[in-house]
Parts: sequence; structure tokens; C-alpha cells
Amino acid sequence: MNLRSGSKEEPEINLTSLIDVVFLLLVFFMMSTSFVREADISLRLPQAEIGAEFISSAVEVLEISITETGVYLVNGRPLANNLRRTLLSEIEMLVGSNDGLSVFIRADAQATHQNVVTAMDVVRQLGFTEINISTVTIPAP
Repeated sequence: MNLRSGSKEEPEINLTSLIDVVFLLLVFFMMSTSFVREADISLRLPQAEIGAEFISSAVEVLEISITETGVYLVNGRPLANNLRRTLLSEIEMLVGSNDGLSVFIRADAQATHQNVVTAMDVVRQLGFTEINISTVTIPAP
């Protein structure tokens, strides 16, 4: 009595389903990845300078403050109203054609983002090239 079978089959691994899954993942990641590069904003962070050059240089600045309620102050003087054209005309009247001034925008922590963006857009429209956003560091209790 012969109990052995004549041919022995080798086990095989079916890779078809694995290849399908990898291909679907590849297509998914290709479709969900965005290759469009968004506009970058370049920031120049302030650096502390100590020396005679820094102290002796008297540079005129334009300071725009924004309160919690959205009131604009230009060099400490409040405007008649909070309209964009009022801010534009006040800055034009104050600085004239001197667009080389440094502009500092200070906003209250509770001021809306729209008010800050409006101030930045107005000074950009007037041709100012150096816009600084001032912040205040609150000491830890």
C-alpha cells in the first residue's frame, strides 16, 4: 500500500490583493497631496542692538495703535471714526510724501484681526516698505 501521493504542490503566495492595496494607497496620497506652493510671508524678526549707533540715530516713526474696541490712534491721537478712509487720510496728512518712515502697528490683544489687517493694508497702499508689529511681553506672575 502506497500512502504517498505522486506529486507534492508547493504553497504559493498570491500578491494580487497586496499590490491592489498599495496601488490604491499610492493613488490616494497622490490625489490628496497639494503641489501648489502657497504665497510665503517672509518675516524679519527684531533683534536687540545695544550701542552708540542705535541710541544716537533719531528715526521718525509712524505708530498706529488699535484699541480693544477697534479705535485707531495715529501717533497717539485718536481718529474721528474707525473708517478705512479716515485712517488713510490721517496718515497721508501726517507724513506727506515721506514713505521711508518705519511703521509700528500696536494692537490690543482683544482687537479684531480685521482691524490689524486694515491698518496693514492702508500703510501698504501708501507705499510704506517697513512695517513692524509691536508686541508686549507680559511678565509671569
